[in-house]
Amino acid sequence: SGERAPTFHPEFGRFMLEATPGKPWGIEFKDLLAVEPNMKWRRRIAKEHMADTESPVTMTTYPLLGLSDTLIPDYPVSGERLRSQFVPDEIANPHIRFPTLAANIRARRGRKVEVNVPVFRDEKTPWPFKDPTVNYDLHNWPEDDDVRRGAAKDNEIHMDAMAFGMGSCCLQITFQAKNIEEGRKMYDQLSPLGPILLALTATTPIYKGFLVDTDVRWNQISNAVDDRTPEELGEEDPRLRKEYFDPDLIVDPALKQRLLDGGMDELLAAHFAHLFIRDPIVIFAEDLQELDLSKADHFENLQSTNWQHMRFKPPPPGNDTGWRVEFRPMEIQMTDFENAAFAIFIVLITRAILSFDLNFYIPIPRVTDNMQTAHSRDAVLNEKFYFRKDPFPPATGQQTSSSTTATSNRGNGLSSMVNGVNAPREDVHDTIAPQPANGSVSPELGPVEDEYSLMTIDEIINGQKAPSSPNIDPNNTPPFPGLIPLVESYLSSVNIDVETRCALARYLDLIRRRASGGLKTGARWMREFVAAHPDYHKDSKVDPGVAYDICSAVEEIAGTDWEKLGRKGGRGRTGWEMFVRQDNQD
Repeated sequence: SGERAPTFHPEFGRFMLEATPGKPWGIEFKDLLAVEPNMKWRRRIAKEHMADTESPVTMTTYPLLGLSDTLIPDYPVSGERLRSQFVPDEIANPHIRFPTLAANIRARRGRKVEVNVPVFRDEKTPWPFKDPTVNYDLHNWPEDDDVRRGAAKDNEIHMDAMAFGMGSCCLQITFQAKNIEEGRKMYDQLSPLGPILLALTATTPIYKGFLVDTDVRWNQISNAVDDRTPEELGEEDPRLRKEYFDPDLIVDPALKQRLLDGGMDELLAAHFAHLFIRDPIVIFAEDLQELDLSKADHFENLQSTNWQHMRFKPPPPGNDTGWRVEFRPMEIQMTDFENAAFAIFIVLITRAILSFDLNFYIPIPRVTDNMQTAHSRDAVLNEKFYFRKDPFPPATGQQTSSSTTATSNRGNGLSSMVNGVNAPREDVHDTIAPQPANGSVSPELGPVEDEYSLMTIDEIINGQKAPSSPNIDPNNTPPFPGLIPLVESYLSSVNIDVETRCALARYLDLIRRRASGGLKTGARWMREFVAAHPDYHKDSKVDPGVAYDICSAVEEIAGTDWEKLGRKGGRGRTGWEMFVRQDNQD
């Protein structure tokens, strides 16, 4: 007939087709009669290019999109572009525009998109409903923490990728206006009709294999392409209170303003402006001849002379090294085993913090107090330190942030958190790892002083005992669970083989028993060594002969295979009190 053939265009999903007429329709009424035949023509063309078992289906959404084993061919989820735990990267059209769009939206947001739809509550729908398809134990990408931070809500179907919005099909009509005035008028007048026609054409009652309590797709599209950051959404970290900051912090105001003008946020600008309040202690003459902006020598000279127990390190120029955080307060230990134990422990607690979204905020002045307390003799046994009482994120509707007591409510994909792998501590309050936050409701903030208390090192590391009376704490805050129980809960939440888990337990056991006083610190051992030395005269003076013997003993200790000697085989050897359990210990 000479009619121009329809055209087909790529869309976000590989399973989708965008089809349009070969040319715009005319203005005659009879032209409208050609619309249906043209659409049928498009369907025939599409079918001709498919296998016998395939057909072009004009549904808004694929009802099982996001469920495993429902794609042909199937691919593994959690790819680099979408990073979705429900759909693979291959579901997106390979045209560079689509995967790049998805990756850039995720990168700008700093998290995956959050697409949640209320589930339809029928007679036997479990209530509260928790999306059973959500995997809280996935740890492939940093964004996998989203669900552990509350992205998946109670009584809603959770989806985490652009495909759940941009994978929706729709009917679109484009009008040609004769001039700008006509175009503006059509725009304004058609706009109020949008929701009416949306309701009239509703065809989306199913998502991810569940009946939902909505009928249309629009909000899912909006959420699937929402690239706003938490700050742009008006969200603030409810844990970060002004009372945590150092009220006496001095900054270079001109430098801070320059950083703000360059796009740096308030907190980070204040951090770096504080580093530049003084001239560098040391500077090389040649560095003053020319300012080489391709290097960071001037900054590093100032940065390295700010002696703090944490250091925030920007990426160095000229390579792909990213931002870094340096943990600096630990003292070197006598043996490789000890040094490895503490290094491993810091890594594991860091991962637990990220995985469980833990909150250890206390005011900076209290941290300064703790640094001074740590200098005390036998502080590990005799002193108390300010520490946050409740490290867990709040759940929806809770007025206080608290961990969840060990009840039947363990359906969060995380194992029970108890103290110890080999030697559980029965007097520690049994808690479970924090459930993913199910909403954005922040607890009402009380005095910041209520958020922390004085604790012993044993309580901080191994956990507090359950109170004999529930009314001891007026805020009803559960006992602090302990850093090692938190680490062990994290280890239980990930896939780890038994052999590796047991090896890690050895390191954790050293730290656990040192915190409880069962194993001596190096400082305590040295004090006792000197006190027992025949050449020590109890005058606080360590003579050269005593010092020599200490060094010889440390060398011997470092060369001893304490693991091979076993629990009791090393008893009596030099330094055994730092490694071998006492008689009254199991």
